Amino acid sequence: MKPILHDFPDQIESERLLIRSPMPGDGALLRQAVLESQAELKEWLPWAVDIPDEEEYEVKVRQGRLRFLSREDLWLLLLLKENGAIIGGSGLHRIDWDVPKFEIGYWLHTAYTGQGYMTEAVTAVEQFAFTVLGAKRVEIHMDARNERSVAVARRLNYQLEGVLRHECRHHLTNALRDTMIFAKVRD
Repeated sequence: MKPILHDFPDQIESERLLIRSPMPGDGALLRQAVLESQAELKEWLPWAVDIPDEEEYEVKVRQGRLRFLSREDLWLLLLLKENGAIIGGSGLHRIDWDVPKFEIGYWLHTAYTGQGYMTEAVTAVEQFAFTVLGAKRVEIHMDARNERSVAVARRLNYQLEGVLRHECRHHLTNALRDTMIFAKVRD
């Protein structure tokens, strides 16, 4: 089946979060959340180094929506159910619909760390991948030094499948870095 023919909802819910595709109008609030957490995010995420202006962020959101609709990339925003605040992002990336397999990515606004939001979000996104999308494999990749991301993967019982040593260059320092690959599979 061609990816664009896959029908599934634009959003999922967990106990405290609404997890949904980016929508037109999200750009300014998403940009603000990234700006407020930039000091912590830029070490791990190249896209957090240089933050575009509001108009360009709105363009990114709309492009993300198009990629979601075409099923090329399933970018998701994390919103608090209680007030609609954008507190982070996740998604299913590097999709191979033939398997099907996905890579979960995630980040969280600094003010919301340490409260279980990321564990809750990744659990919901993983369940969505396996139950709704029929995933056979879900991966999480991260810089081996990113202890918080590693802790999420371990807490959710992802298996460490390997460490790619000197796999790429760090986007800020240009030093060689290692990438850890965690995964879950289903028959």
